[in-house]
Amino acid sequence: MKKAKEYIALTLVSIFLGVILSIQFKTINKTVGEGVLPTQRAQQLAVELKKAQNERESQTKRIEELEAKIKQYEMSEVDKNVYAENLYNDTMKYRTLAGYLDLEGPGIVMEINDPPVDLEFGEGYSIIDELELVLQVISVLNAADAEAISINDQRYTAFTEIEKAGNHIEINGVSTSVPIVIKAIGKPETLESALNLKGGIVTHLRSYDYLVQVNQESNITIPKYRKIKEFIYSSPVEENINQ
Repeated sequence: MKKAKEYIALTLVSIFLGVILSIQFKTINKTVGEGVLPTQRAQQLAVELKKAQNERESQTKRIEELEAKIKQYEMSEVDKNVYAENLYNDTMKYRTLAGYLDLEGPGIVMEINDPPVDLEFGEGYSIIDELELVLQVISVLNAADAEAISINDQRYTAFTEIEKAGNHIEINGVSTSVPIVIKAIGKPETLESALNLKGGIVTHLRSYDYLVQVNQESNITIPKYRKIKEFIYSSPVEENINQ
């Protein structure tokens, strides 16, 4: 708003000076056209013209100073914006790495179902087998540069707990059961190839009669990690900038 007012004021001053100069030039031309210009009148007009020229130069200089100041203000704002933008981008990056942002993008969706009832393991069958297999899937996806992973809509992070709880598993403290749906954001072809590698995890799952489907998706959504991690025993190491 302040910049706009300054521009308006400078524009009005410029218009005013232009009108004055125009009048002065018209007066001089008219006087010269009528005959010989008296010495006194010529001197007076010369003084007025010089005054108008000086005023114009003064206003021009003032305009340049104001424009320089405006540019300085703008550059200052740009610097602030760049700093704020960089700070915001860094914050978003670390929040993304920590899993505290919902993400979307291309990737794969893998669904794992138990074997048919008539083919299930005997008395020794336990959900722990699925737990271990899920961890293997996560390992394969991480190796394939997955940027984000979820298991039954629970975000997988460095702090995710996946553990056995009775006849089911818990992910981030939330009970879950089959079907197990694992989503991963990354290059779909790479992720799918890593999972379907001959003798790899999908082959291993199917060898135990698990029903497995892996599909590429152009856009999937992975929710953020919802638990708050508090650091009690650890603290950042301060770097010595003089070293």
